[in-house]
Amino acid sequence: MWTKHHKKRKLGRFVMPLITVAFLSYFGYHSIHGDFGLRATEMFDRQRTERQARLSELVAQRETLEREVALMSDGSLERDILDEKARFSLNMSRADEIVIFH
Repeated sequence: MWTKHHKKRKLGRFVMPLITVAFLSYFGYHSIHGDFGLRATEMFDRQRTERQARLSELVAQRETLEREVALMSDGSLERDILDEKARFSLNMSRADEIVIFH
């Protein structure tokens, strides 16, 4: 009976560890630098805080506008609010008035 004896190669022992190292390196790199990695998470958090600040500014501006509209449209039109808005939109004032810009 004939049998073949294969001599074990030294390189064969390193194939599976090399595949494992390559696999872990690939996923390790992308867990930090990928689209959903740690750096992307930091960028998302930074954008979230910036957008939250912008949202709070816009909400405050909207509340101010709603308050002004409520003063002008509650049935009894406030003359000073109407006068202020008209002067601001027409960019006019009387000679004896002091204008304070804000």
